[in-house]
Amino acid sequence: MPLENILSEHSELFAFTVAEGEAGCRLDKFLADREDVSAAHISRTRVKTLIEQGRATVAGSVATDANHRLSAGEAVTLKVPPPEPAQPQGEDIALNIVYEDSHLLVVDKPAGLVVHPASGHESGTLVNALIGHCGDSLSGIGGVKKPGVVHRIDKDTSGLLVVAKTDAAHIGLSRLFEDHGRELLLVREYLAFVWGVPGRRHGVIDAPIGRHATHRERMAVVSAARGREAVTHYETLQELGVAALVKCRLETGRTHQIRVHMAHIGHPLIGDATYGSGFKTKVALLSADSRAAATALGRQALHAATLGFEHPVTRAEMFFESRLPRDLEKLKESLAKG
Repeated sequence: MPLENILSEHSELFAFTVAEGEAGCRLDKFLADREDVSAAHISRTRVKTLIEQGRATVAGSVATDANHRLSAGEAVTLKVPPPEPAQPQGEDIALNIVYEDSHLLVVDKPAGLVVHPASGHESGTLVNALIGHCGDSLSGIGGVKKPGVVHRIDKDTSGLLVVAKTDAAHIGLSRLFEDHGRELLLVREYLAFVWGVPGRRHGVIDAPIGRHATHRERMAVVSAARGREAVTHYETLQELGVAALVKCRLETGRTHQIRVHMAHIGHPLIGDATYGSGFKTKVALLSADSRAAATALGRQALHAATLGFEHPVTRAEMFFESRLPRDLEKLKESLAKG
C-alpha cells in the first residue's frame, strides 16, 4: 500500500528515532510511550489501531504489526488523521442530565444502556441519545463511533459519566483521566454489593489488569509485563449478612476494574455472571426477599455514585452524586432485613 494513499494531507505527523536502550521494544508501546503522542491524548489502543490501518512506518516502510520489534537507529513515524465527524444517527432517547453547559454535560446513565455503538449495538446507545440531544455540537475527537466520549461505564453498570461537547473540553477531560487524579482533581467512586465481607474495612488493591489468557472477552489480574497498572481503594460501608456494601474509589480506570479486583480478593459483585459465577450457590443462603431481589437484578450490582473533577475550561470544581437506582436500593433493603 503506497504511503501517500493512506495519509491525509491534514494528518498530524509524529517522527522518532529508536534509541539504543529501546531496541527490541514493541512498535505500539514505543509510540504510545512517546511524550508527544501522550500529550496529544492518543491512547495505546488508538496507536495500535492506527498501526493496523497502515499509518505507521519503520525505516521508511509501512508497518501494520503492532508487535513488531524495533532496532536501534530506526526511524519511526506515525500519522494521525484529523478527528472524524460523528456518523451514528441521533435518536430520541430520554437522558437523565444532571448538569450541562456549553462545554460538557454530566449524565446519570441507567443500567442496560450501552455507551457507544459497537458490534451488536449499532443504535439505541448513549451516543445516539447524545447526538439527538446535542446535534453536531459534540466533540469529534472521540472518532466516528464515540463522539464526546471521554470515559465509559459498562452497559450493566448505572451511574455518572461526563461527556465533552467541545474539542477543548475533550482534551482537558482526557488529561484529567490520564492523570488518574494524582495531580489534577478527579474523583470517581462506585457503590458495589459484593459477596462476603472483606476482612479489612479499608484496603487498596494494586494489581495489573489485562486480557485473560484464554477467555479473550474477559479481563484478569495478570503480570505487570502483560497488563496495565490498576489500583482500586475500597471501604466497607455496611455488612449485610453474607454480603456487604462497599465503596470503591478508582485510582486508575481499566476495563472492568472494580469487578476484576473485587473478584481477585474473593468478593465478587452480586449478579456478576462474568467474574462471580462461582458464587451462584450463595444465592440459596439469602432470604426469600433478598433472593428475589438478587435474581431480578439481571446485572452486576455496581453504581457510579460520585464524580468530581475540575472543569476543563472554567476551572471550577465540579462535584456530583447519584443515589442508588431502585433495583439496587431494593437489594440493599432486602439484604439489611436478613
